[in-house]
Amino acid sequence: MVEEKIVLGAKTKYPLNGILTIPDETKGLFPAVVLVQGSGPSNMDEKIGNIHPFKDIADGLSGKGIAVLRYDKRTFVYGKEMRNDTALTVKEETIEDAILAAEFLRRDARIDSNKIFIIGHSLGGMLAPRIDAEGGNFAGIIIMGGSPRKFEEILMDQNNEVLHSLNKLLKGIARKQIAALSSKFDNIYNLSDEEAKSTKVLGRHVKAYYLKEMGEHPSANYLNVLNKPLFILQGEKDFHVSVEKDFNGYKRILGDRSNVTYKLYPNLNHAFMPFVYGEIRKAKKEYKVAQHVDQQVINDISDWIHSVL
Repeated sequence: MVEEKIVLGAKTKYPLNGILTIPDETKGLFPAVVLVQGSGPSNMDEKIGNIHPFKDIADGLSGKGIAVLRYDKRTFVYGKEMRNDTALTVKEETIEDAILAAEFLRRDARIDSNKIFIIGHSLGGMLAPRIDAEGGNFAGIIIMGGSPRKFEEILMDQNNEVLHSLNKLLKGIARKQIAALSSKFDNIYNLSDEEAKSTKVLGRHVKAYYLKEMGEHPSANYLNVLNKPLFILQGEKDFHVSVEKDFNGYKRILGDRSNVTYKLYPNLNHAFMPFVYGEIRKAKKEYKVAQHVDQQVINDISDWIHSVL
């Protein structure tokens, strides 16, 4: 395995550092994957606490003959510059760079341009079908811990989960805050684009337009017309998304189509590592425990990619 430092979008306004991991084998062209991170600023390893899921996946897949491209997320590098952009959407934050990554791989003479896949984790998984449709043109799509629901619905569920774990005094305060957030979310799609760009919904910097634009491009629209191979994975102990609403939500949309594979992993969390606390209010503590992506997950992704070639 060789790790090559690359610059993604070198001639754009937002060049990003990345690593292309190339397998040792030299027989023929390599299949390849683009890794797309979840929500929030994130480096190329998708580091959170003391875990590095994307480094684990890159190392694991390259050991099985699959090249992997990972790169710093645009908001991780240029967050301060982008913070005041009221028109910021997932297109600028995530989609454009994932498409650039696919194009980067297609230009590499060692890569089979017909065998480039996307692995989207969390929000990256939610967006993967849209990234594919808007120019990624992948050979197949892998969704890890994603959701077919609107982002704000997931946020409300997460907030309510925390609410249930609080004592009586804190519960009363939190309930009011959550109700206020809910009313903001409920009104998002009544706003014009210009109104949404000037309406704060989360903290000082997240505008309603970010959620409105994403919500107006629902996953189901892309999934319903998708006929290429699709692999949907989730950890049973994932406290960021729900087995019933999200993993089974994909099943309700896609059913038993022959191009779709599903796998649910007992005892694994959102990072596809053994769960520690299993509670969203202890998420920071959960990810402070140094662990690695479960080997079975790596094996399954590798087997799936090789099976659809």
